[in-house]
Amino acid sequence: MADSALRHQLDACLERLAQQASPATLSAYRRDLEALAEFLEARDIHDAAHLDLSLVRRFLGAERSRGLAPRSLARRRAAVSHFGAFLVNAGVLGHNPAELVPTPRQGAHLPKPLDADQLARLLDTPHDGSPLALRDQAMLELFYSSGLRLAELAGLDLGDATSRRVRVMGKGSKPRQVPVGRSARRALEAWLAVRGTLAGDGETALFVGRGGSRLGHRAIQKRLAEVARQRGLPEHLHPHRLRHSFASHLLESSQDLRAVQELLGHANLSTTQVYTKLDWQHLAASYDAAHPRARRRRDDSPGT
Repeated sequence: MADSALRHQLDACLERLAQQASPATLSAYRRDLEALAEFLEARDIHDAAHLDLSLVRRFLGAERSRGLAPRSLARRRAAVSHFGAFLVNAGVLGHNPAELVPTPRQGAHLPKPLDADQLARLLDTPHDGSPLALRDQAMLELFYSSGLRLAELAGLDLGDATSRRVRVMGKGSKPRQVPVGRSARRALEAWLAVRGTLAGDGETALFVGRGGSRLGHRAIQKRLAEVARQRGLPEHLHPHRLRHSFASHLLESSQDLRAVQELLGHANLSTTQVYTKLDWQHLAASYDAAHPRARRRRDDSPGT
């Protein structure tokens, strides 16, 4: 029933989400809510006003039973919760039933960072100097230099890049500025010198494809993987792995978790801690060593 109240409610929710979320998030939530709609319609429910705690639990239970991975199940729950919040704001529901359902537990899913020397060899490997090779080199350098997400790099316009920093639009439409390292600056300058040979008239995207228009997410992923293969990297390379390597290498050198948090655009420090695979025990040791009220004097003992 494409014209049911449920479908109209879903469309309105996704339309609102499109104003603030990245294309990747919108696409994922669209799939998640489509699965919810099919579940409800199979039970002859065509209005989200009937959505309650029991239905949410049964939906997530059915998804788990058919083998959905914990990570995907957690996103399903987040999408339903977003839909529930939308329905509350629209006056369709009195409360959000998904808020009463805990997020499914999931194991850590972290890409292994590339070794710094291995990554340096990859980036320093000579290329043929063609416009496409210069573009790919600039993307590689920028991912590693500034820790960008795939959507952030794909969304860059010409006016977003300066000689020292780039301005990106992060998750939740939160803008931030990140520095650009020396090698990345040189690579960007080389690309910008030849970009006009590929870019179409009036195209504002920083990175463009053969057709002259903005390079899409999938095209960027494919180019990075292909360049890495051509340069002899024995492992698959994707943008998130470069971002993880950026965070890990910077943290190893600086030990400044707060700075890495800002550069990555994380709202919560705990996200950065998981992302960089930093043990909380290390944070406790740093606290004990640095905080004036945490350090114990040599003559301290339990009995004093």
